[in-house]
Amino acid sequence: MQRRDFKKRRPHIKEPKEFDEQVIQISRVTKVVKGGRRLRFRATVAIGNRKGKVGIGLGKSNEVTGAIQKAIAKAKKHMITVPLDGSTIPHDIKIKHKSSLILLLPAAPGTGIIAGGTIRKVLELTGVKDILSKSYGTTNKVNNTKGIFEALKRLKETPFMIARRASAKGKENIPEKSEDESKEKTKEKIEKPIKEKTETENKVEKKTEEPIKSEKTEEPEKAEKTEPAEGGPEKEPNQKV
Repeated sequence: MQRRDFKKRRPHIKEPKEFDEQVIQISRVTKVVKGGRRLRFRATVAIGNRKGKVGIGLGKSNEVTGAIQKAIAKAKKHMITVPLDGSTIPHDIKIKHKSSLILLLPAAPGTGIIAGGTIRKVLELTGVKDILSKSYGTTNKVNNTKGIFEALKRLKETPFMIARRASAKGKENIPEKSEDESKEKTKEKIEKPIKEKTETENKVEKKTEEPIKSEKTEEPEKAEKTEPAEGGPEKEPNQKV
């Protein structure tokens, strides 16, 4: 019996996907032509990274897998970035798309996603965690997905969000002090007052070394001697005769 050499199979590691995918609906559609009816499949797919990017797409094919792949390719071409205020949307919005009417309201943290199946899937892929929503009118999944996508597209940042982001950027731009720089600055702070003290002491010593001049210590000017007259005795100045 010959031995077979079995190669060690390495485990196949799947690469993480850039976007999460969610199939919303798969339906059969027929197209009437001259020779009869053509049966195909239509897939409605939503993709997102759960951090503000989301997209939707519709694909048709003779097979289900082909329809899903086409829908994903279309969704990647039509991606939008949704401004999020933490875990909710920045403001309320009401939109009408064909026969569907959708209302979205921001909610406090911990509320959760209060939404139906179609709207819930799109909001989860967007990254919204707290929201209140209501859909009126039709229950058509395609119209509802298009309506929620249009509502998310029209969301805008509020002035409060812009101010908060600007303040956060200002804090990030301030460089952090390293340990060496902090030590050098502390040394400078300690050395400065010492230098000032030594300078003042030197000034005081210089002042003390200089001779103190006063009016009393000044020597009086010597009186000029007057020459005696001819034939007379010499007279000292300021002497009474």
